[in-house]
Amino acid sequence: MKILYLPLKKEWYEMIERGDKREEYRENTRYWKTRLIDTVIYDEGDEETESPVFIFFKDYDAVCFSYGYTRRRMLWECKGVDFGRGRPEWGAPDHETFIIKLGNRLNDERLQ
Repeated sequence: MKILYLPLKKEWYEMIERGDKREEYRENTRYWKTRLIDTVIYDEGDEETESPVFIFFKDYDAVCFSYGYTRRRMLWECKGVDFGRGRPEWGAPDHETFIIKLGNRLNDERLQ
């Protein structure tokens, strides 16, 4: 099982734990691009100046959220990664960002 590990602040951790928040967001930085993007296909030309034609995201089976950097953790099904605008009430910035979509909560015993 391919798992993406993400530490969260208290507010977002508790919203996901209650099932109120169904997406997690990460900024469009080189760090997150290497962790979330598998392949980018550009139109002919220079990659630096051309807009991508297709973006293929890495295929994660689950997301393991930790309460900050403590041992408190929970495991959720990963329904995919996308790029766009998220919901501000769920902590999304006011610009395009990576959106990690969550499915059902999984058995946390897998984390032991």
